[in-house]
This record gives sequence, C-alpha cells and structure tokens, in this order.
Amino acid sequence: MIEDVSKNSNNEELSKCQKERDEYLDGWKRAKAELINYKKDENKRFETMMKFSNEALIRDLINVLDSFDLALAALERDGKAEKGLYLIRSQMEDILKASGLERIMISVGEPFDPSLQEAIASVESDKPSNIIVEEVERGYMLYGKLLRPARVKVAK
Repeated sequence: MIEDVSKNSNNEELSKCQKERDEYLDGWKRAKAELINYKKDENKRFETMMKFSNEALIRDLINVLDSFDLALAALERDGKAEKGLYLIRSQMEDILKASGLERIMISVGEPFDPSLQEAIASVESDKPSNIIVEEVERGYMLYGKLLRPARVKVAK
C-alpha cells in the first residue's frame, strides 16, 4: 500500500515535470522563432536604409547632371561641344544608375500623370487638355521611389 502511494506520487511528480518541460520547450521555441523573425525584419530595414542613405547626395548630383545638360545645349548651339564632355556626362549618369537612379521617361503627347510629373505651366495647344506639350526638367526615381517629379508643360 505504501509502495502504491509512493508510485502514484512519483508518477504525479514525473507527469508534472514533463508538463513543465513541455511548456518551457514551447516557450523557448516561440522565443527563438520571434528572434529569427526580428533578425529578418532588422536586415530588411538595414537594406532599405542602405539603399536610401545616399539619397541627398544623389539629389544634389541630379542638379549637376542638369547643369551638364544646359552647358552641352549651349555649346551645341555655338558648335563647340566636345566629345569629352559627353563622355563625362555619360559616366556620371552611369554611376548614378548603378546607385539605383532611374530617369522617368516622358514623351510629348502622352497624358499627364500627377504621380510622376509636376505641371509647371498650362499652354495653348492643338492637343487635348492635360496632354504633355514639353518636358522642362527630367524626373528621377531612386529604387522605385519618386526622387524628383518630371516638370512638364501641359495643354489647356
């Protein structure tokens, strides 16, 4: 009889210990999974931060690219444009492309898209209303994020 009580007590204690073990193991597995997910989320945030960390520099270099275009246009009018200047401009554009910069392509005659373009003027035209008549300043995206909208003139 004493042995039966002792066995029952041992079985109950063993059962209780196994239940606690299972609870601790489940908690540990959940904590481990949460840590893995946290690390993945942090890696994604870090990658995004790295992609856009040079956004201000690229924004400033776009202005230099615009100045290059203006200088080349002036030299072309005077017939003094040098091949070397075109190569320098091309190299700069290639470096910016490698850093995630994409030009927003605009065509005269296409409809105005306010999500990618900024209308700076409405002009009289034979084209229908809200059709692009002229691209005044190029627009750019950085890794799919709008960095600078294309500035355009649209038909009234």
